[in-house]
Amino acid sequence: MNSQPSNKNTFIHAGIVSKIGDESVVVSLEQNIHCESCRAKAACGISESNTKEIEIINPNDSYKINEHVNVVLKKALGFKAVFWAYVFPFILMFLTLIIASIYLKEWIAGILSLLILIPYYLTLYFLKSTLKSAFKISILKI
Repeated sequence: MNSQPSNKNTFIHAGIVSKIGDESVVVSLEQNIHCESCRAKAACGISESNTKEIEIINPNDSYKINEHVNVVLKKALGFKAVFWAYVFPFILMFLTLIIASIYLKEWIAGILSLLILIPYYLTLYFLKSTLKSAFKISILKI
């Protein structure tokens, strides 16, 4: 599987169409030998397992199962995803810990700072359809 930057702002991963739905196409990306030397592999997430599946909502063309395609990933979307999944929750948890430790005992402030993540991730879960439209991934025929 090839994974190469097409320009400074995007990465292209080769994949195979594995499922076709009414408004979406699921593409399976196999492990890439180029991921070992990639500087963005920590943020990408594709290098962590052998096979990843990516769901592309409302593709422009029609596709067939087992068709080889290229998936275009924008770097800016990866950074935005890392921010909402890791950075913002850390800031939220840290601020909750600092503010709660002023008014509450230390152990209660620690528990509260951990429990604040439950409503945050529940909110992300309920907003997943909005997030899917915000994090658009492109698909191109080879």
